[in-house]
Amino acid sequence: MANGARANVEPWQDFSFALAEYRQLDRERVLVLHSYRGRGKTSGVDLGTVRAEGAQLFHIRDRRVARLVHYWDRDRALSDLGLAE
Repeated sequence: MANGARANVEPWQDFSFALAEYRQLDRERVLVLHSYRGRGKTSGVDLGTVRAEGAQLFHIRDRRVARLVHYWDRDRALSDLGLAE
């Protein structure tokens, strides 16, 4: 796991995420929708009791990920991409 990602999940115990859906937006972009679960190590806050849905936008070039945009808020991702439901 990359250092930045590790820093984001380190405060959580039993952290996991589950794929909800993926959408190929065009030849170079794939949107992956997912949800998070976990419990705060110190606070005991359980992400399962709050809205914890995110998205990742993969930009693909030459069969490789050229850019990855992570959204902690799924609604923001959908809105930014003009896909609001």
